[in-house]
Amino acid sequence: MTTSTINAVTLSTKANVYFDGRCVSHSFKTASGEDKSVGVVLASTLTFNTGKAEIMECVAGSCEYKLKGQDQWHTVHAGEQFSIEENSSFDIKVTESFHYICHYA
Repeated sequence: MTTSTINAVTLSTKANVYFDGRCVSHSFKTASGEDKSVGVVLASTLTFNTGKAEIMECVAGSCEYKLKGQDQWHTVHAGEQFSIEENSSFDIKVTESFHYICHYA
């Protein structure tokens, strides 16, 4: 199931802009204190590093991803998600746009 709204958040209005604007997100904290971000990755192939463990929830669009140390690419569509370990990385291929919510563990 895809998250469509998140109520009662404290949102950072300054955008996080990565990779020359190919990824733009906004960070927020939920009423229960969870840190998250919501954003979009435009058509590109990128590598993201993680500090905390993450769950990437696809809200719209799709992407292919490959976790650090793996050779196989996986595809995720709206309503699906994938997890990344802390202090790791993942490669992502986007052909149109990938709208996501990043849930930090």
